[in-house]
Amino acid sequence: MKQSTWPGRSDGSRFKSLPIKHQFHQSEFKSTSKFWSTSSASRQIRSSDGDFSKLPFDILTKIAASFTLPNLQAASLVCKSWSEGLRPLREAMLFLKWGKRFKHGRGGVRPNLNKALESFLKGAARGSTLAMVDAGLLYWEIGDKDKAIALYEKAAKLGDRSGQCNLGLAYLQAEPSKRKEAVKWLFQASKSGHVRAQYQFALCLHQGSGVNCNLQEAARWYLKAAEGGYVRAMYNVALCYSVGEGLAQSHRLARKWMKRAADRGHSKAQFEHGLGLFSVCYC
Repeated sequence: MKQSTWPGRSDGSRFKSLPIKHQFHQSEFKSTSKFWSTSSASRQIRSSDGDFSKLPFDILTKIAASFTLPNLQAASLVCKSWSEGLRPLREAMLFLKWGKRFKHGRGGVRPNLNKALESFLKGAARGSTLAMVDAGLLYWEIGDKDKAIALYEKAAKLGDRSGQCNLGLAYLQAEPSKRKEAVKWLFQASKSGHVRAQYQFALCLHQGSGVNCNLQEAARWYLKAAEGGYVRAMYNVALCYSVGEGLAQSHRLARKWMKRAADRGHSKAQFEHGLGLFSVCYC
């Protein structure tokens, strides 16, 4: 999926933001999925006096749905009950592995998107959110966006932050777009530390897309994504520091983040960092 960034110089100004009318509050966004409810399952957990081996299988598999293979293997060693309960998710990891081989032509196999999708769907059917997201990506690439969104939704509700991010991006690109829903899921993934979601959530705050425009909050999330290594966020942080939008103006910090983005291959950052070096050398 394509990502938008701030307008370039050809647009007249790199910053096209609306005045702040309302203060953004995190309370605007609330998680829609809570595993720990007052259901009979949770009462059963409490009555077990801390014996996690008695955790109901449906709760166990929801908790472990986004686990990677090493985490699943470690959890399976807790007790025989967990080992049996997590067997479908361990099987899903094998299908996920083969799906990636078929998708990218690795491990001595030729690329085959049909077989890749088949493998991902088998992993998804066993409860793995990782397989759901990969199957969703393939569906999106071949143009079957409804099936992609359905898989992203399932993964997102199970707490998979990549699924939440992809669902948010999909809602932004939907026709008509579902911007408020998009922002909700991007915020969920951002809180979990997903840097791409943090960057896209910051863009929504900056542009007032699906949420009230808030430059300070936008800059804060740009900075989080930049510190997490997201290159586009590094470039936007440099712009924020350069003109003092959302962050206190600092040419030193602007140069620092512009150089970081340039060093990591961001073409606009390379151009602007080069201009800055040129002006210093020939002033």
